[in-house]
Amino acid sequence: MTITGTGVLPAQHIQTMIADGQIAASPAILPAQVQPASLDLRLGDTAYRVRASFLAGAGRRVTDRLAEFEMHRIDLTRDAVLEKGCVYVVPLMERLALPDDVHAVANAKSSTGRLDLLTRTITDSGVEFDRIPAGYDGPLFAEICPRSFSVKVRPGMRLNQIRFRHGQAVLDDDTLTALHTRDTLVTGGPAVISDGLGFSVDLRPAQGDLVGYRAKPHTGVIDLDLIAHYDPAEFWEEIHSQNGQIILDPGAFYILVSREAVHIPPDFAAEMAPYLAMVGEFRVHYAGFFDPGFGHAAAGGSGARGVLEVRCHEAPFVLEHGQIVGRLVYERMAKRPAQLYGSGIASNYQGQGLKLSKHFRTP
Repeated sequence: MTITGTGVLPAQHIQTMIADGQIAASPAILPAQVQPASLDLRLGDTAYRVRASFLAGAGRRVTDRLAEFEMHRIDLTRDAVLEKGCVYVVPLMERLALPDDVHAVANAKSSTGRLDLLTRTITDSGVEFDRIPAGYDGPLFAEICPRSFSVKVRPGMRLNQIRFRHGQAVLDDDTLTALHTRDTLVTGGPAVISDGLGFSVDLRPAQGDLVGYRAKPHTGVIDLDLIAHYDPAEFWEEIHSQNGQIILDPGAFYILVSREAVHIPPDFAAEMAPYLAMVGEFRVHYAGFFDPGFGHAAAGGSGARGVLEVRCHEAPFVLEHGQIVGRLVYERMAKRPAQLYGSGIASNYQGQGLKLSKHFRTP
């Protein structure tokens, strides 16, 4: 495959990579795995419970490190439960043989992040999570650490996803400002552009005073195959605010929503990134990919806001309405995707507001 454009590779390029054997899998990759600007990755048959999170390290294989850290193995074909607070490594069905001019980045899928499932991709010789260098030839593994809820998993489940890039196409602030002037990237708040597009938290909703949810500490197991099945009240506490602020508790996990409606034009993709550590000791974002067409009016997404997965660290922290908590880094697509997010595909969060993962019934 010859790539002429610079940027994130769209679905049609991913399909060509599959046909050329640069992305392979056993069993074969399903059409539904190919998203507008990414590929969903599937769990294999075995999970390894390990003593601690790890990276393979330069010149070392993940399977060799598993022998060093493995505690026991779990057969996922028997409806296995991954326990809250434990660390697992699962070989994925997909493997890569990347060209020398294509590198990749992985991230958790939206539903994975909203369940507080810390899911990261590791590779042979890897020295970073979720980063796969150009020319990588080898297997892929998912490290999974359920933080708030124990989950039931099976082979073939798709918890994380991967993007492929040809060169670097991140927009600088001047180009991002021009794009916002032309295509209006955010509404409902000012466009704060500094190393990406800043977004803030909404703690003064237009109706009512429900501003978010906090995960309950002692709950049942969530079967990841069950959609719109669980009562939110069994797993989440509602967070209300009358004064536009909440206090984040250390170690607690929250689902909040951005004040701004987000727009990703068809020729661009975006990735959610942390803001500045100086604004508070909390982490926003577990699932960070925004596909071309998210929030795009022609794709049914006008008014789509970003859901924030928030975990507080160290000390209680006061979060206030309109406080900037993260940023979107925009980059060009190498070519416009043949299909946009929300346009005739299973896009669960197009046009969203404050919303839990797809496993919960709408309150």
